[in-house]
Amino acid sequence: MIIDDSELVRQALKNIFSTESDLEVIDVANDPYEAVQKLKKQAPDVITLDVEMPKMNGITFLKKLMSQHPIPVVVISTLTKKGTTAALKALEYGAVEVMHKPNVSSGIELERNATYIKNAIRAASLANVSLLNRRLVESKLKPAESAVTPVVKRSVLENKTSARKILAIGASTGGTEAIKSILMELKPDSPGVVIVQHMPGIFTGQFAQRLNKECPITVKEAAHNDLVLPGQALIAPGDHHMLLKKTGGNFKVALSDTALVNRHRPSVDVLFHSVADQAKSQALGVILTGMGKDGAKGLLAMRQAGAFTIAQDEESCVVFGMPKEAINIGAADKVLNIREIGRYLEKLNNTN
Repeated sequence: MIIDDSELVRQALKNIFSTESDLEVIDVANDPYEAVQKLKKQAPDVITLDVEMPKMNGITFLKKLMSQHPIPVVVISTLTKKGTTAALKALEYGAVEVMHKPNVSSGIELERNATYIKNAIRAASLANVSLLNRRLVESKLKPAESAVTPVVKRSVLENKTSARKILAIGASTGGTEAIKSILMELKPDSPGVVIVQHMPGIFTGQFAQRLNKECPITVKEAAHNDLVLPGQALIAPGDHHMLLKKTGGNFKVALSDTALVNRHRPSVDVLFHSVADQAKSQALGVILTGMGKDGAKGLLAMRQAGAFTIAQDEESCVVFGMPKEAINIGAADKVLNIREIGRYLEKLNNTN
């Protein structure tokens, strides 16, 4: 079901899905109130949802839907700065994925985004709905964002040299909350962290800022030639691959806009292969929830180079795709629930 107040957008999305034999639009709605009436007659496998709509905004509808009748939701919205904040909130409240609404008057932009949108719908259809509902419940137990006391942390600028040990994390669908779960457990003396989360470029800066406000370590969107520092996480900017480089005994990151790998840029495999090559046994690798195979071969390369590797278990994955592939090819030393991974990594750090 498509929920959007723009008739042009509804028709454009219908046209995108009509080209695929495995995707069918069973209904459309102009606003959440109309959607509620139509949902009583037939429930779809997946909903696409706009954020800014008349009568009720998409975030309010999402919260009601996930608490009463959970259905996987892909948010497709025009993402201004304000809209981006709302969309990131949507992930916290149970949306499977958030995507930037393409310009429907531009055939080139529509064509460029069509594959991403269709794959997001396919991933959502595989989502662990009970886990999405639990995410909403947990979000209600947290204090309001305005009431959150900023975490006081030691400035990473005190570090004159880069980290000696590297923690590389890769994630896709469902990964934003999984990454946060891990980073919340790390301490200021933790290994330097490098992260690839499949996410549009408009999101990664604000995603990093939100994590930086709440996590004990510093989190920032990576820039080319950033040092990888203890107690800091660098998140690959959307639409750029991120690679680890070792120069003069220091670890840095390099950004690249070369071709997509596994249909992604940034690609987890690109990061993991570079970590295997440059850090070898000085690295830890973690592959998290996500559809597809991106990162599995890179994690195997890390393990073969001497790194310790972890895959998220099926029970705690929104989509058990990337970790499953990594486990199947023998890339994971250990398989853990997301609630255990951060604590386990911190334990490893304290024993080394």
